[in-house]
Amino acid sequence: MGVAVRVSGISKRFGNFSANSNISLSIEEGTIHALVGENGAGKSTLTKIIYGMVQPSAGEVFIKGKPVHFTSPRNAINAGIGMVHQHFMLVPNLSVAENVMLGNEQARLFQRLPRKSIKARIQKHAQDFGLTLDPDAIVENLSVGEEQRVEILKLLFRNADIMIFDEPTAVLTPSEIEQLFATLRSLRDKGKTIILITHKLDEVLTVADTISVMRKGEIIGTLPALSITKPELAKMMVGRSVLLRVTNPMATPGNTLLNINNLGFRSSKGEEKLHKLSFNIKAGEIYGIAGVEGNGQSELLQALYGLTQSGSVISGEATLKGDSLIGKNPDEITHMGVSLTPEDRLRHAVIVDYTVSENLIFGRHRERSFHRGIGFDNQILNRYAEAMISEYDIKCSAPASQLLSSLSGGNQQKIVLARELNRPNISLLILAQPTRGVDIGAIETIHNKIIEARMKGIAILLISSELEEIIALSTRIGCLYKGSLRHEFSQEEVDLKRNSEYEFKKEIGLYIT
Repeated sequence: MGVAVRVSGISKRFGNFSANSNISLSIEEGTIHALVGENGAGKSTLTKIIYGMVQPSAGEVFIKGKPVHFTSPRNAINAGIGMVHQHFMLVPNLSVAENVMLGNEQARLFQRLPRKSIKARIQKHAQDFGLTLDPDAIVENLSVGEEQRVEILKLLFRNADIMIFDEPTAVLTPSEIEQLFATLRSLRDKGKTIILITHKLDEVLTVADTISVMRKGEIIGTLPALSITKPELAKMMVGRSVLLRVTNPMATPGNTLLNINNLGFRSSKGEEKLHKLSFNIKAGEIYGIAGVEGNGQSELLQALYGLTQSGSVISGEATLKGDSLIGKNPDEITHMGVSLTPEDRLRHAVIVDYTVSENLIFGRHRERSFHRGIGFDNQILNRYAEAMISEYDIKCSAPASQLLSSLSGGNQQKIVLARELNRPNISLLILAQPTRGVDIGAIETIHNKIIEARMKGIAILLISSELEEIIALSTRIGCLYKGSLRHEFSQEEVDLKRNSEYEFKKEIGLYIT
C-alpha cells in the first residue's frame, strides 16, 4: 500500500504561539496511525490542518501523493477525508438517516429526497462494519456509543477513505470501547486509513499499528506500536518518567459530612432517574460512584448542586453537616462549603471567550483577597494565576490576555480543577469526570491533588466512567445502576482488591451493566 497522508514542513502559529513547528510525517494507507502527546502538544491542530479546518502558516499537505490546499472541510470531504470530533456534530431531534444525509442529501433543489435508497445504503454500511443502528431512530434517544456510530456512518456515506478520530473513547463505556475498536479494525481491514488522537495509552497500544509522539508542537518520534511499552511511551510524551499508579495512603475517615437518604429524582418528562438512593461520605474519604453514564449520575449532580431544570421533582434527603442541600441554588450551596467540577465544563464551568485568569476566579471573584478598593488587585490576580498555571502545569503563555478558547480541552479541564480544588473552606468536593480529555502527565498531577484534598479532611464524591480511576482513588465504591446503588464495596474490600485492579474491574462491571 502507498502513503495516504504526507505532511512536509508544516508549521502553524497563532500570534506568538507556535502550535505546530516544522512537522513532517507520513501515514500509510490501510493502517491505524495514532497521534499521542500532552494537552497542547499540537495533535488537534495538525489533524485540523489535514481536514481543512485550519490553514498552515508554512508547509504542504499531500493526499495519496498529490499536493492539496484545503480552504475548508468541504474540500477535505471531497478529497475523501472525514473527521469524528470529540464533541459530536449531530442534530438531536433528527433521525439517524437524516443526520447521516445532512449536507449530502443527493437531491436537487425542490426534488424529493431518495430516502429509501439512502436508508438502504446506511443499513449496508452498518452491516458491513458492525454498526448496528435503526435508520429511523431519533438521535436524542441514542446512547453515546450509538451517536458515535452515526458519526462513523456519516463518513462512510461520504465515501471517506481517510478517517480522523479525536478522542473517540472519552465518553464511551468499556463495552462500547471494545465495539469501537472492532469497528476501527474492520475499517482498516477494508482499506480505510485511521488517524487516531487519544490520551489513553493502553488503548493506543491495543489498537494502533503505528504511533507518532508529539511534544510542544513537534514530532518526537514515529514507531510501530509493538516496539514500545506503556512506560516508555509515557516518557516520550511527557519528557520524564511518569508514575502510572497514584500513591494512595490508607484513609482514616472522620465524621459523616454528606448524608443522602432515599433520594429520588423525576425529570420534567416524568422519567424516574434516581430511586431511593442512599449513601454517605465521611470527612477524609473519597466515595467513588462507578457506573455506565446515563444511570443517574447527571441527576445526582443536579440535585446536590442546585442545577435542576424546571419541572423536575426531587424527593428524599441530601444534607451536608445536617443542613439540606435540596432546593438551594448553586451560590447558596457553594457558601455551604461545596465545590464542583461538572461533567460538562463548557456548559457549567468555563466561558471560552473570557481569559484564562478570569476563568480561574469564576465563582471566587467576590472574595476580598482578590480586591483592592472597589476593583480587582491585578498584582494578586496575576500571582494567583501564575501559581495555578505552574502547580497544575497548564500550557498557557499570557493568562491575563489569552482567551480560554485558545487552550486545548485538557488544559481547560486543568483550569477548572485548579480553581475548584483551591477554593477556601471546602467541606465537600464533587468531582465529575475530573480527568476526561487530560493527558497522562496531567492525570498524575490531578490524582495527587485529589489525594491531598482527601488528606486535608475534605469529603469527596468522585463520579467517573474510568474504572481505573475509581479503583485507584476511592476509599469506598458504590455501583450505580438505573438510579440506585446495586452494591457498595467497603473500605476494607477496596483496599484488599485494589492491587488486583484487572479482576476488580471485572467484578465492578457485573454490578453496573
